[in-house]
Amino acid sequence: MSLTPLLPPSLPFFVYGTLRPGEPNHNRFLDGRTRAEEPARLHGAALYDGPGYPYAVEEPGTVRGDLVTARPEAYAALLVALDRLEEYAPGDPRNLYERVEREVVREADGTPVRAWVYVAAPAVAAGLRRRGSRIATGDWLALR
Repeated sequence: MSLTPLLPPSLPFFVYGTLRPGEPNHNRFLDGRTRAEEPARLHGAALYDGPGYPYAVEEPGTVRGDLVTARPEAYAALLVALDRLEEYAPGDPRNLYERVEREVVREADGTPVRAWVYVAAPAVAAGLRRRGSRIATGDWLALR
């Protein structure tokens, strides 16, 4: 009997930092791999300024970003690439980010959508809450 690893659901991604259109990692990781990109919001999170990139921390607030739907044929490779970019490995206590499934809201029509979101890992989030710089607007692009 062979055991096949359980694959995560094929959800869109909510991006809020360097993966947004016009930011440095957008073309590097998303160009040609997406079917749709649209403005969206994540409620129940606040945005903190990190060393060259932001962190979403789960606490009261709203984060502005983009809902990115991958092309089906590019999805698996994109998931691996984004996990690597965000230094996320399931169960690794050294993670900077955790990939979590959350509901985001499309700005165009208010439709809720389940999506993958990379949020600050617990130890990182605790440090940001103590001494981090919260981005009041919840919008990384507003700082750029």
